[in-house]
Amino acid sequence: QVQLVEAGGGLVQAGDSLRLSCAASGGTFSRYHMGWFRQAPGKERAFVAVISWSGSRTSYTDSVKGRFTISRDNAKNTVYLEMISLKPEDTAVYYCGADVRPSMFLSSGLSAYDYWGQGTQVTVSS
Repeated sequence: QVQLVEAGGGLVQAGDSLRLSCAASGGTFSRYHMGWFRQAPGKERAFVAVISWSGSRTSYTDSVKGRFTISRDNAKNTVYLEMISLKPEDTAVYYCGADVRPSMFLSSGLSAYDYWGQGTQVTVSS
């Protein structure tokens, strides 16, 4: 059983930055692809970014490319999402997910992720 705990959300103004973290326990973190997703009010949970188990490969949804950076520290069992130039449309609950059966493909689909954290709220005011 893998437990994921997100942190770092908050209320910021447009143009500000935040760094989210997701700490994992109960599994072999270094073997998992890790993803970030977000869910805005009234919308479905949507893909934001994913990083391979080694950290050598990443993928992003188009709307965050150039503004968000996903990274990981396998020694600390933690994945990060660095967010700059935040926009009001980035407002959402952010979730990290663990793909514990990783393939060569970095998935952006919800069904590929076996475990989820409880989420952290990010609110960007205009």
